[in-house]
Amino acid sequence: MNDISEAFVSSLGLILFLDAELLEIILLSFRITFYAVLISSILGIPLGAFLASTHFKFRNTVVSILFGMMGLPPVVVGLFVYLIFSRSGSLGWMGLLYSPTVMIIAQVILILPIVCCLTFQIIESLHTRYHEFFRSYRIAKLKSVIAYIVDSRFELTTVVLAGIGRSISEVGAIIIVGGNIDHITRVMTTAIALETSKGNLDLALGLGIILLTTAIVLNGFILFLRGKYLKTSGSTI
Repeated sequence: MNDISEAFVSSLGLILFLDAELLEIILLSFRITFYAVLISSILGIPLGAFLASTHFKFRNTVVSILFGMMGLPPVVVGLFVYLIFSRSGSLGWMGLLYSPTVMIIAQVILILPIVCCLTFQIIESLHTRYHEFFRSYRIAKLKSVIAYIVDSRFELTTVVLAGIGRSISEVGAIIIVGGNIDHITRVMTTAIALETSKGNLDLALGLGIILLTTAIVLNGFILFLRGKYLKTSGSTI
């Protein structure tokens, strides 16, 4: 128990005095998460809105596949990306394996279906209410999709935050494609796993505290935005 208490106190010291190794791992984690969520949001939100407001022959099949992909096992995604970007893989010539770039690619594969499907659920309810209105005024499909996205901006912000939470806590896929290389691909989740196995509880606890704090802040912000949305939900497009 004393060892754990000492490790906890030491971990707080690492955080308060901005330990260089701790800071490097945190900044890399946030950088990978930022780009992964940005790409997933740019692709997933318009795609989800389009699927929710458009009907075509294989729409239900596409939606079913995307919803099924929300439960993709991270280690399987990591293996799939590894095989593609390994030296003998189809994209091995790019030399991206064990780099932050390939970690972002793996994260996007995991986050994109989540962002797309949550957006689909949000926009579909709006489309049910307003599609007759838009059709009666002959409003173009693109303009109606933009209107849906703007009107549901608070809810879509929570979708983005959900993507951040999913990304920042990921370990299975990125440890396969990133290799957990010190100073290159080591992020908070992989570092916690490694340092715990090594018995270096100071750094592991410090990173755990940062990761837990990030999750709490994200959830608090989601609740705040949800309350904000409920106050303004009486507005019309």
